Amino acid sequence: MNIRSLTRGDGVVIGAAALLFIASLLDFHSATLVSANAWNTDFSGLALPSVFLLGFIAAGLLVATRFVPEGRKIVGLPLSAWGTVLAVSAAWSALWTLILSGSNGAGAILGFLAVAVLAGVALAGAKIPALAGPLVPEPRPAAPGPYGGQPQPGVGYGYPGAPEGQGQQAQPYGNTPQPVPPYGGTPQDAGQAAATPTPPPAGDFSPFWFAVPVARPLFAEDGSPNPIAELAPGTWYLAVEQRGPNTLIAQTQDGRRGVLNDTSGIQRG
Repeated sequence: MNIRSLTRGDGVVIGAAALLFIASLLDFHSATLVSANAWNTDFSGLALPSVFLLGFIAAGLLVATRFVPEGRKIVGLPLSAWGTVLAVSAAWSALWTLILSGSNGAGAILGFLAVAVLAGVALAGAKIPALAGPLVPEPRPAAPGPYGGQPQPGVGYGYPGAPEGQGQQAQPYGNTPQPVPPYGGTPQDAGQAAATPTPPPAGDFSPFWFAVPVARPLFAEDGSPNPIAELAPGTWYLAVEQRGPNTLIAQTQDGRRGVLNDTSGIQRG
């Protein structure tokens, strides 16, 4: 579950569901002398299942769409379609409850407003730019370090360099970085790795650090359909090779390399 996949429209849906729950605890009819909220069916009648419970289910389905695999369906329809239908049904039932009831309390009025907002977002939320943006903005570090680390003095932007005080210059962007020891290795290991020449990347490609906006799978270089890792937002990965206009060979924190097929929206270091 990744909260960064939620949009502002999903935030409005969650807020409408919270308002609907508060409305269910308020008096449903203003003329009664006893507490008569929606959970007291002797006074609210069918409003509990047709307005409140239906609205809760609709909100749950709309938000759950962000956390289930794309294409998941129930009886041939995607979750978002079911959520939209139930939200509109709840709003329609709430409207007729207000019209037919002789004394509407705060619970009935707030409940109608909540399901009306819920239905509106379900129908048109994706078409409104203000609601289509991410609910939690992506972090933008000033000087990202390698693999999500903190920036260090003497380090070129996005590339590992020499520690401060050793008289080494930072590697400029686009130049070949100096050899660094592998994770858990020693400087001697780095020297041995430097003795083995590595073929330069094809064309004018230079390795760079990047972060993905949402979680994306990393596939094996041999073309296997099963992912070998998942790139998570907020972590910096190293792009070591370009394959095609929208494909990168990326390296994870533990040194695994794989193919990233979707490079749209990535943030370069």
